[in-house]
Amino acid sequence: MKKIIVLLIVLPLITFAQSVSGTFSPAEDFTYAFLYQATPESANYINRGQLDSIGNFEIQLDSTVTPGIYKIVYAIPPEENNFDFIYDGKETVAFNFSNNKGVEFTQSEENKLWTSYLKSIEMVNQTISNYYSKDNNDEKGFTAIFKTLRDTQTAYEELAKDKLVFNFIKANRPYIPTQYEGISTYSQNLKQHYLSQVDFGDYLLQSSSYLIDRVTAYVFNMVADPSEATYKQHIDDVAAAINNDDLSIKTSLLEMLWQRFVALENNNLANYITDRYLLELAKSTNNKVLEDMVISFKNTSIGSKAPDFEITIGNKTTSLHQLNNAENYLLIFWSSGCSHCLSELPKVKDMVASKPNLKVVAYGLEDNVRKWEKEKENYPDFIHQIGLEKWDNPIVQTYGISATPMYFILDASKTIIAKPYGFEELEVLLKGL
Repeated sequence: MKKIIVLLIVLPLITFAQSVSGTFSPAEDFTYAFLYQATPESANYINRGQLDSIGNFEIQLDSTVTPGIYKIVYAIPPEENNFDFIYDGKETVAFNFSNNKGVEFTQSEENKLWTSYLKSIEMVNQTISNYYSKDNNDEKGFTAIFKTLRDTQTAYEELAKDKLVFNFIKANRPYIPTQYEGISTYSQNLKQHYLSQVDFGDYLLQSSSYLIDRVTAYVFNMVADPSEATYKQHIDDVAAAINNDDLSIKTSLLEMLWQRFVALENNNLANYITDRYLLELAKSTNNKVLEDMVISFKNTSIGSKAPDFEITIGNKTTSLHQLNNAENYLLIFWSSGCSHCLSELPKVKDMVASKPNLKVVAYGLEDNVRKWEKEKENYPDFIHQIGLEKWDNPIVQTYGISATPMYFILDASKTIIAKPYGFEELEVLLKGL
């Protein structure tokens, strides 16, 4: 009798246990699915599931896995190969995934409702786009389309009541005109409304990719072919939309925009974000790493004057900015203990030999003075300067040096005109001088 009682106690626990399961296809392209709990600051590892021969995996969830936003990472690099999902602490979550089609949830009302909502809103938005593309002024048709949009939003909000997904559907509330509007007025009002429903202080939104996606769409996709002035206005709009009580998320989102403009090699806009917002935010949040990073980038952006430093030539002290004997300068940060440097510097020496109007300034980041003195004798035509304490030398932070050799090409006024990211790029640029 005791055995039967034990079974009756255990079986319900097994039957009603939650899990995350999925099928990846094609199966041979995937090995593991890694489960993380997402927070506004990071993602905390929970568990992993190994895929079987047909691409299936399952991870059991116990009571320690609390409701919130979770992330499945399925390939490297993880920041590019992942997707979010909602876990309410009660539902089993199941999905199918492929690189071509993305994720499709087969179990979990929370996630299926969000997917369904997005598809429905997309269909209505396409109808709106078609309406305006025909230069339509049919007010009855206009009213009918936006009634459909209003009814769709209302219906999904009703369905999402008492669910975590409600936070997302509410944040996504679309702009709905109360009377007929031409395309110009509608576009302007749509833009003004785009961020107004978003609660940037919402923990679930902060933990997901929603805020990043929303802000990115506003800055980059709201206007076709935006000018630099338009980008600046969009950046200002984003900053204004986030309450100053939420400095952490404000810093995070503006840093994300900064990184996007850095990747686009738009130094002006990256530095605009730094000067107007990010540097002050980094200081306010005691984020020294971010502070140093944006300062270093600004110091060494193309178009900026290279930060000055002392140079000793013979027994005389001068500086980078005081040099005046060339049309261009090649600034190299190197080290006598760096194998790549010792391989590339002889090639640089050969390349510049036929360029009398180009001078090389070689700044050695060193711990060993004797080794540097011996090695620099191989380059008598270079202007040499030593920086002791190597990676702890202040010049490392000033110029944002993360590896050696690192190259900068300057004009006669010491303005940075190029930042080659390797010897091959340097070779191409020097041929053009």
